[in-house]
Amino acid sequence: MKIEDKREHEIRLVSEMIELYYRSHEGDPERLIEYAKKRILVCPFMEQKTFCSACQVHCYQKEMREEIRKVMRYSGPRLIFRHPLLVFKHGYISMKENWKKKKVKKRGNV
Repeated sequence: MKIEDKREHEIRLVSEMIELYYRSHEGDPERLIEYAKKRILVCPFMEQKTFCSACQVHCYQKEMREEIRKVMRYSGPRLIFRHPLLVFKHGYISMKENWKKKKVKKRGNV
């Protein structure tokens, strides 16, 4: 998958999760969506990473990181009912990336 496609997918997924969260909670989703987009667009690890939470570098400011964690905790289980294909695609991409990493590690240890 191309990095641009991966970034686009990540932005769409995060935006959907944020919008879902703010339908049930007070606040402005646009602020967090814009912040997340900026972070995703400049992420130097996009090619290798699967999830931001698994990343070595936390590029979100502490306050925003806490806010996005709340969003993920709330929206993650609910998103599968709203956008099952988007969730499936995200899971597939993540598993595929993990398989690649395991193959590389195996080759390095042999």
